[in-house]
Amino acid sequence: MKKVMKIIGIILLAAVVLCFAVLKILGSRPAAPKDYQKKVQTGGAIEAKYMANGACEVSKHEDACLLEFGKFIVYYPTELETSNKKYSVIVLCNGSGTPLSKYPAVAQHYASWGFVVIGTEEKNAWNAFGAEMSLRYLERMNENEQIEDKQSIFYQKIDFDNVGIVGHSQGGVGVINAITDTKHSSTYKTAVALSPTNKELAHNLFWDYDATKIKIPIMLISGAGGGDDWVVTGEQLQGDEEAGKAFTGDSPEIMNNPLYQDQMADIQG
Repeated sequence: MKKVMKIIGIILLAAVVLCFAVLKILGSRPAAPKDYQKKVQTGGAIEAKYMANGACEVSKHEDACLLEFGKFIVYYPTELETSNKKYSVIVLCNGSGTPLSKYPAVAQHYASWGFVVIGTEEKNAWNAFGAEMSLRYLERMNENEQIEDKQSIFYQKIDFDNVGIVGHSQGGVGVINAITDTKHSSTYKTAVALSPTNKELAHNLFWDYDATKIKIPIMLISGAGGGDDWVVTGEQLQGDEEAGKAFTGDSPEIMNNPLYQDQMADIQG
């Protein structure tokens, strides 16, 4: 009997160890594979072009901070270091339990098209705290040539007239709160919320947001049967007329893209 119990104990121990090993492996896997762009099916020429990487070589900058998300992570075109021009910004709002270090391929993709892309290791982004602090960080880096005796590579390189924000799931809620309920809400020019948590569930989780307060162009994409029933989109941060044809003009590509359904657009001005 003791031998049987010992064997059962060994089996249970092995199962526990295996479970922890599986969880560790899953926890270390990226949320977006390095080659995710090659795996995503596209339904139009414009979408296919911008799903690929842009022409810019990309560099990475990290800065630790005494905040719960630990550090700021910035991906940017390497040319910025020697350029005299200003760069448009994309702020990333993380999904539940998904810090930026879990999807660097997405940030690198955006930066390859000429954007300064900033995010954090925040795991609970619904209230847009990380997004707000990211803009404050960029402001400091842009306004001060040196920070604590170190030269700021972003000094006078940030175009605050062209700032956008992107977030998925809980991060989609963070996007809406960032553009409606933060000190820098008026800084954002455009936004994208990918499958934001629906209002009822968000309320039950104390992740409240109010989409009626949105005053800028926003694009909402949700899976079938999820999210809210409104989609509004508009301006491009870099004034790219070709990219804009995905959403504007007499025949926007997204309205005829067979990979989307229930498309709606209401572009003002």
